[in-house]
Amino acid sequence: MTTIRLLSFLLLLPALGWAQQETSEYAKQFEGDWNIPDFTFSSGEKLATLRLHYITLGSPERDADGHVRNAVLILHGTGGTGRNFLSSEFGGGVFGKGQPLDATRYYIILPDAIGAGKSSRPSDGLKVDHLRLVMGTSQGGMHTWLWGVTYPDFMDALMPMASAPVEIAGRNRMTRIMAINAIKNDPDWKNGEYNKQPRGLIAARNIRSIMTGGALEYQRENPTAEKADAALETMAKAALRGDANDTIYQYEASTEYNPSPMLDKIHAPLFAINSADDEINPPELGILEREIKHVKRGRYILIPLSQETRGHATYNRAVLWKNYLLELLHISEPRGGARELRN
Repeated sequence: MTTIRLLSFLLLLPALGWAQQETSEYAKQFEGDWNIPDFTFSSGEKLATLRLHYITLGSPERDADGHVRNAVLILHGTGGTGRNFLSSEFGGGVFGKGQPLDATRYYIILPDAIGAGKSSRPSDGLKVDHLRLVMGTSQGGMHTWLWGVTYPDFMDALMPMASAPVEIAGRNRMTRIMAINAIKNDPDWKNGEYNKQPRGLIAARNIRSIMTGGALEYQRENPTAEKADAALETMAKAALRGDANDTIYQYEASTEYNPSPMLDKIHAPLFAINSADDEINPPELGILEREIKHVKRGRYILIPLSQETRGHATYNRAVLWKNYLLELLHISEPRGGARELRN
């Protein structure tokens, strides 16, 4: 329920006054934190204060009955942040004027998940009652499936990307465990009480980088042994800018994930979009073809391999999928549509 409580808080922001905190090409960009005192996790562990960081674009609008109908929740992947969606490849293709999620028409909410971005992490020691769309990428796509089965009447449409609605198993789970063990088996990890980042973090994050990248792109960018070795050095330096305990938390967060038995609860139209070169969710497993049959208004879309795809990270390239987003918004348009919306 934490995210729903955050949504309730976010609708109060227009009354408090919008703050344009940085130069942005998107309408009414706002960034802030929501702090929850004495938060207890399902495990029983507690934080004196749980901080949830967020970015919003645009402003909420209500229909004739006073309900917000233009709110869009977008959820990032493992280790990512809401800010990632402001990139030119993603945000530039969907949030700009005239784009599918034009920030002058929609109220877009980009939270940092617990354990990521500026939200609380292990290393730190007027109500929104409806969503026009829930979409997410990678682990955010997994969260999108969970929103659909947990709150089936809360949204008009769902668009999970680079994800699957089944438990983490096979090679996906194996590489996650390999990454976690690379950290925990490093003597410098010291059971999480390290003074400097253990070098096992390099292997942990590089395993995921290789799995999430596209073979065509890696080959194109690193066509010689010298360039490939240099790329690995760059990846190693980037890995050590992360945090070992945060990485373990992020990779373990989806251990109990499995919405598959509940997919028949989803009412809203759902487009599940993956790419053919995604090594995290390889299409040859046939998972989406099987599971989408349990979603009443579900559709599985596979973006074919091309020079434009980027493996698992193809979701960053809005140009490849935004027409599907437009179609989803069209078929899920509430009765009366935008004409009934008011500030």
